[in-house]
Amino acid sequence: MTDPSPHLFCFGLGYSASWLARDLQAQGWRISGTHRFGQSTDAGALTFDRDHPLKDFDAVFQDVTHVLVSVPPDAAGDPVLDLHGDDLVRHADHIAWVGYLSTVGVYGDTGGKPVSETSRLLPTQERSRFRGLAETRWQNLALRGRLPLHVFRLAGIYGPGRSPLDKVRAGRAQRIAKPGHLFSRIHVADIAAVLKASMAKPNPGGVYNVCDDEPAQPGDVIAYACELLNAPVPDEIAFAEALKTMSPMAQTFWADNRLILNDKIKDELGVKLAYPDYKSGLQAVLAVEGL
Repeated sequence: MTDPSPHLFCFGLGYSASWLARDLQAQGWRISGTHRFGQSTDAGALTFDRDHPLKDFDAVFQDVTHVLVSVPPDAAGDPVLDLHGDDLVRHADHIAWVGYLSTVGVYGDTGGKPVSETSRLLPTQERSRFRGLAETRWQNLALRGRLPLHVFRLAGIYGPGRSPLDKVRAGRAQRIAKPGHLFSRIHVADIAAVLKASMAKPNPGGVYNVCDDEPAQPGDVIAYACELLNAPVPDEIAFAEALKTMSPMAQTFWADNRLILNDKIKDELGVKLAYPDYKSGLQAVLAVEGL
C-alpha cells in the first residue's frame, strides 16, 4: 500500500532546504534529497551534481509530491534542468508543488529604488545572470510540462551557525560605512515559513520576494551583534578605504543597491514573519546557540 503522507524531494539539502526538511519531517512528511559528490555524511542523501545524475530517477520519484530546487546554476546552465528536466515533466501528474530558490540579485542595481516581483530583471553580477537565466528556463519548462512551479527570490540568509555573530566571535567583524546603501536579509526559519505557506496555498507561476521588513546597513547589524555578545564595537571604515583590501567576491556584495518589497508573501500567502527585523532575528540566533 502506498504511503499517503506527502513526500518532499530536495535537489540540494543545503542550509535553507535542510531547515525546511526538518520542519516538515516533524509534521510527518517523508523527506529525501541530494548532496554533491563527496560532500555529505548523511547516509540517506543521494549523490547529485552535473557529473552525477540521479540513478533510477523513476524509482526515486514514484511517490514524490513536492520538489524543492536549491542547486545553483553554473556557467553551463542549470544542472537539475539539464539532467532531469524531462524526467520531472514525466512525473508532473503526481507533483503538487515545485519550488525554485533564486536570489534578489536578479534585479541588479536600482540605486536604492524599490523592486517588486514584477520589476525588470537586470542582473549585474555573473552569478545573478546565471540565476535569471535559470528562472526563465524553469518557467518555460513549467509551462511546457505543466509543472506547478513557484519561484522564491531570497535576500541574504542568516540563522544559527550562519550570522554576523560568528564574525564577531571570530574577531573578523568590520563596520563598513556607505551611507544610503541598505541590505535586505531573511532568517532561515522565515524562509521555511514562506515555503510551507506556498505549499499550503499553491499558485503555479507565482514569484515571491523573501526578505524581512527592515533593510539595514551592515555596520548597524555588526554593531548590534557586538552589543548582544558584549564585545567591543569596531570603528567604522569608509567604503572607499575598505575597497582597497576587499576581495573580488566582497566587492560584488556591495555592487548593487536596491530596496526589496516583500508585500506579496504577506498579502497572498498570509505569512507573518517570526523575525521581521535583524534585531529580533539575531536575538533568536543567540538564544538557540546559547553562547
